[in-house]
Amino acid sequence: MFQINDNFQKLPGSYLFSTIAKKVAAYQEANPDKEIIRLGIGDVTQPLAPAIIDALHKAVDEMGNAATFHGYAPDLGYEFLRKAISDNDYKARGCDISADEIFVSDGAKSDSANIQELFSANSRIAVTDPVYPVYVDSNVMAGRTGTYDAQTETWSNVIYMPSTADNGFVPELPNEVPDMIYLCLPNNPTGTTLKKEQLQVWVDYANKNGSVIIFDAAYEAYISEADVPHSIYECNGAKTCAIELRSFSKNAGFTGVRLGFTVVPKELKCGDVSLHAMWARRHGTKFNGAPYIVQRAGEAVYSDAGKAQLKDQVAYYMNNAKTIKTGLAEAGFTVYGGVNAPYIWLKTPDQMTSWEFFDYLLENANVVGTPGSGFGPSGEGYFRLTAFGNYENTVKALERIKAL
Repeated sequence: MFQINDNFQKLPGSYLFSTIAKKVAAYQEANPDKEIIRLGIGDVTQPLAPAIIDALHKAVDEMGNAATFHGYAPDLGYEFLRKAISDNDYKARGCDISADEIFVSDGAKSDSANIQELFSANSRIAVTDPVYPVYVDSNVMAGRTGTYDAQTETWSNVIYMPSTADNGFVPELPNEVPDMIYLCLPNNPTGTTLKKEQLQVWVDYANKNGSVIIFDAAYEAYISEADVPHSIYECNGAKTCAIELRSFSKNAGFTGVRLGFTVVPKELKCGDVSLHAMWARRHGTKFNGAPYIVQRAGEAVYSDAGKAQLKDQVAYYMNNAKTIKTGLAEAGFTVYGGVNAPYIWLKTPDQMTSWEFFDYLLENANVVGTPGSGFGPSGEGYFRLTAFGNYENTVKALERIKAL
C-alpha cells in the first residue's frame, strides 16, 4: 500500500485563516441578516491603480497578436521586471543587488514555504514569536520541527524568539544557534520594525555563526520612519547570509493577481555550494513562471504614475490603521503597531483568550479579526486587526467595537 508523508498528520488543526473562514461562514449562515465586517485576513480592498490596469490591458492586447505573443516566461522572470526591481528596490537604496539575483514568482507566501527545500531536513529553525504561521507549518511538513506540545503550543525542534510587550516586541538573539532564522519585518502580526543598527546585529550574528536569515519584507512599503531599513541588504555583509522575500500583494494590491520575488545573492554559499544556483535549479524544475501579463503589471508599479498612485493607496490603508489605533486607544484598549505596518496588535480585554475574543467580537460586533495565538504561543492574549478594509467599514467596525 502507498505511504503518505506523516509529517502532515503532525499539524495541529487546519491553517489559521482557513479556520477563521469556516467559523465566519458558519456564523453568517446562521445569521444571514447580519452585516459582517472582515478585518481579519490581510487582503486588500482598493482596486488596482490606473497605471497597472493600463499595463494589463496593453499586455492582454499583445497576447492577442502573434507577433507580440508570449509563452513560457524565462526561469528567473522577464528582464524588464527584474531590472525595474533591481534599480528601484535595491540600487536606489544603495544595495548591490543585480537583476540576475532576483527570482520572480507568484507570491511571497509560496516562496516563504518553498525556500526551506534548500536546507537539510535536520536543520534547526528559529522564528520570532508571534509570526506568520507559514514559516513553521512548512517546516513541519518537511519534518524538521520535532514533536508538538499541545500544552505550550510549541515544537520541540523549533527555537522560539519571543516578541512580547516586555521587550517591546523586538526579538532577542536566540540562546541556541539555529541554521535558519526567519525574520518578518515589518512584522506580521505585531507591526514591529528594527532600526538599521539593530538589524545589523542579526546580520553579524548570522555571518559569525553560519546561519541563514530568511528575511520577509512583504510590508516594506508601509515603513514610515526614516531610520528603518526597507531591505536587509542595506546592512553590511547581508549578501553572504540572507535571502529576501518580497511581494506585490500589499504594496500594489496584487493579492488576486499574484506576483512576488525572492532575492538569493550569488555570494550566499554553504562551503562551495551556491544557494543561488540551487534556487535557480529548484525554480526551473518546479515553476513555469509568472504570466507575462502579470509581470508587465509588476513593471508598471515602478513607473512614475504607478509610484504616485501606489503611494496614495498605501497612505489610504495607513490612515485606516491610524483610525483604528487611535479609536481603540480612546476606548481603553492597549494597542501596538499601525505605524510602519497595516496591522493593529491589541491586548484582549478582561483576560479573554484570543479565540474567546474572536468569538465575542464576531457575535456581538459582527467584526472579524485574527486571534493572536494563531501566530505562535506568545500571541495568546492578543488580537490582530487589519487596515486593509475600506475606510467606511473601518470606521463602522470601530464604532461597533467601542459600543461593546
